[in-house]
Amino acid sequence: MPQISRRAFASALPLGLLGGGLISGAPALAAAQNTAKAPVSITPLAQIRIGRFTVTALTDGYADMPFDYFPGRTPAEVEQAAVAQFTARPSGVRFLFNQYLIDDGERRILIDAGAAGSIGQTGKLPQALGALGLQLDQIDAVIVTHMHQDHMGGLIAGGRNNYPKAELYIDRRDVTHWTDPAKRSGAPDYLQTSFKMAEEVVRLYPKLQAIDGEREIVRGVSIVDLTGHTPGHIGVRVEDDGKSLIMVSDMIFPVVHPGATDVFFLFEQDRAAAKAMRDRFFPRAASEGALIAATHMPFPGLGRVVADRGQMRWEVADWALQD
Repeated sequence: MPQISRRAFASALPLGLLGGGLISGAPALAAAQNTAKAPVSITPLAQIRIGRFTVTALTDGYADMPFDYFPGRTPAEVEQAAVAQFTARPSGVRFLFNQYLIDDGERRILIDAGAAGSIGQTGKLPQALGALGLQLDQIDAVIVTHMHQDHMGGLIAGGRNNYPKAELYIDRRDVTHWTDPAKRSGAPDYLQTSFKMAEEVVRLYPKLQAIDGEREIVRGVSIVDLTGHTPGHIGVRVEDDGKSLIMVSDMIFPVVHPGATDVFFLFEQDRAAAKAMRDRFFPRAASEGALIAATHMPFPGLGRVVADRGQMRWEVADWALQD
C-alpha cells in the first residue's frame, strides 16, 4: 500500500514544529537550513512512491469559497458542516489548490498549473517546484484536468507560455467548450475568466494536444474520463508495480463530498452529469480501496472514499516512513 512519506511531510512544516527531513537528497531541507535565520515561507511538500514513480503533492495556495457556492445545500448547512470539519473561515470554506508532480526518473509530468493569483492567496506553485530544485522549463508535460481558471492560470500567468518545453494535454471536449464564443456569451460572469484564459492557453501553446477519451500518456500514466464537472473533466491514474493512485481533480470537494452526490459546486457545467459520475465513482472507489488525490481537499489531498454504515466518507490516507 503506498504511503505518504513522513519525512517529506514533516520537513514541509515550519522549522521547529517537527523534526526530520525530506527523502534523502531532496533540496528543500537544505534550502530551509540555509535560510533558517530569516523569515521564510515554507512551501509544503509530500511525496509517495507508486512503483517506479515518485508523486509529489504541491500547492499553489488557497482561497475561501462562500458558503452559498454549494447548490443542493443551504449556506447555513454548508457552514455547519465546515465548522464541524474545521475548514470554516469567516468568508467561507477553505479550499486548497493542490497540484501533483509525477516523476519516473526520465519525465516530469505536472497535473494542473494552479490559479496563479487569479483566486485567493495563490501563485505559490513556482516556489513549490523551486523547493524541489526545478524551474518551469524543466517540466516535460502538463495535463490540465479541465479548463477552469484555478487549474490552468499558471500556464499563462503574466501573458507568457510559462512551460515552454512541456507537452500540454487537455481533453478535446473542454477545449471546444471553453473556446466557443457562443458558450462564452451565454455564460455567467464568474466563468468569464475561465473563457478568457482558455483562449490564451490555445494561443500561447500552439502544440497543445487536444486528447479524446481515455488513453495512456506514458507507460503507467493514463487519462480517466470523469466528465460532468466540465464537459471534458478528466482524472489521471498512475500505476506501477501493483500500486496505483487516481488524481480525481474536482470530482471531490471538501465538506460536501463524498457524503452526498446531490451537492454541487457553483462552477459545475452539468450538474446532472456530475451527480451521475459521482454516483458511479464513489461506490467503486470505496469497494476497490482506491488511493485518491483531490485538488481541493486539505493538503496533501490524499485519501480514500470509504463506506461507513451505508454512508460514504473521506478517509485521509495514512502517512509513514516506507519500509
